[in-house]
Amino acid sequence: MNIAVTGAGSGIGRSIAEILAKHGYSLILLGRNLDNLQSTKSLLKNSERHQCRTCDIRNSAEIKRSLENVSSLYGLIANAGIGGENQFGDQDRWHEVIDTNLTGTYQTIQACLPLIKKDRAPFKKIIIISSILARLGVPGYSAYCASKAGLLGLTRSLAAEYSGDGILINALCPGWVNTEMAHEGLQGFADALDISKDEAYKEAMKPVPLGKMSEPEEVAKLVAFLVSEEQISFTGQTLDINNGALMP
Repeated sequence: MNIAVTGAGSGIGRSIAEILAKHGYSLILLGRNLDNLQSTKSLLKNSERHQCRTCDIRNSAEIKRSLENVSSLYGLIANAGIGGENQFGDQDRWHEVIDTNLTGTYQTIQACLPLIKKDRAPFKKIIIISSILARLGVPGYSAYCASKAGLLGLTRSLAAEYSGDGILINALCPGWVNTEMAHEGLQGFADALDISKDEAYKEAMKPVPLGKMSEPEEVAKLVAFLVSEEQISFTGQTLDINNGALMP
């Protein structure tokens, strides 16, 4: 069974690739940086079974090119995205963030759907990686919050549209996860408050009941369950994995 993983070169995407490879899937690792993808591939079980293909998900033509000669897909993990702040003005990153996180995910799914429909499994899987900030407002992060909230609407709409094709589509909203992106956010928090990064971490964990970040492997294991053949009932759902930081 073939599964495509976007943003597979680092962080959560890399951990997802490692876990799925252990479960015996053949992976198509997608991302912008070939060196990072190859580094991920070297870590995978039966590394020769997996492929690295570069693309920028903001460019639909690049996505299609990266999927050339792929006969079918059992699943897609739409994980690629960028973070950071944005402020209205000449240097606003609004379009960069929206075009990557929301439009890029939409374009990736649309490019993969014909291949997913070709797979013979009775139920196929698409997992969209959103964020706890899809549910919370954070000053200075309007583009990121809007893009991640948009992914939840996209999940529900596509899940309803493609249920007849046996394609189950769900979203995950991780809270703090121990990745480079999270640590960049903590450093920005520390700089803004003129405190140390360790102090920023303690402040960030105060509203988290379990008082910790998740590890990327925890998110990856939840993804592995959602894409498994045994999972045939979840679709159009958003699952929160945030150590209790949000209890809707």
